[in-house]
Amino acid sequence: MTGTVTEDLLIVGAGGFARETAQAVRDAAAADAAHGRAPRWRLAGHLDDDPALHGREVDGVPVLGGCDRVHALPAARVVVCAGSPRDYAVRARLVRRLGLPGSRYATVVHPTAVVSGSSVLGAGSVLLAHCVLTAAVRVGEHVAVMPQVVLTHDDTVGDFATLASGVRLGGGVRLGRGAYVGAGSLVREYTQVGAWSLTGMGSTVLADVPPGEVWAGSPARRLRAAGGPALDELARDAARAAAAAGDAGDAGQGEGTGPRPEARTPEARTPDARTPAARMPEARTPDTGTPDAPMPDTRMGNPAI
Repeated sequence: MTGTVTEDLLIVGAGGFARETAQAVRDAAAADAAHGRAPRWRLAGHLDDDPALHGREVDGVPVLGGCDRVHALPAARVVVCAGSPRDYAVRARLVRRLGLPGSRYATVVHPTAVVSGSSVLGAGSVLLAHCVLTAAVRVGEHVAVMPQVVLTHDDTVGDFATLASGVRLGGGVRLGRGAYVGAGSLVREYTQVGAWSLTGMGSTVLADVPPGEVWAGSPARRLRAAGGPALDELARDAARAAAAAGDAGDAGQGEGTGPRPEARTPEARTPDARTPAARMPEARTPDTGTPDAPMPDTRMGNPAI
């Protein structure tokens, strides 16, 4: 056997998406063996917060315990596979809660997926069977790309987005952070789907979808605002962007014709750790929500996505 070193892989979640990812890992291992290569991943097990699953097997893969057990297995790589149309923000909450460095996250690609050499996949993303990325496609971190999805030239997919089975994106489409594109949807070239928005199954998207909205139909039209979890993430993103802009403004004071704050020392004018260049990516920051915030439900891996 030749090839890269085999690493243990933990799948956070034990629902439909997680099970499909586990099957993709097995299929990739079989393809590696057929070509005389060592498998890229050794499937260590699922982690799920449902105590009824602990100690059991899901499709022959053991459920080792709750999601926080990732910290007890530091040598294993991780992929977070949770989410459904009912709560497609759960993956972002889980990644934030786990607070792992980016180096811990794996990228899983089914052996039948076609990824061009000019395309880029972010850490923690999953491409299932028969996906195609044609030319200069950029897929962010923790993105779920379900079977038979086609991403064409110059498409950009934001972190935590979900593309359900059979989605087709025309060239130059931009999917915002956390966007959910329903099964069988078609998105016109150079169209944008805003952050944390959702398009319904079978939609034909011909116009830009604003952030935080639900659109459906052919052609797709606005139905309502997105659900509470998605809007919470949208508000969090806006607050983070405002804080970063404020920090940048503070760092630039004294350079123009405005008044120079005499009380500020040179050290105080130095950008602090909250500036975009120094702060950790939001997806890797531990969740600092209130103590009574609901725990993410990793059982939501609904096959509907």
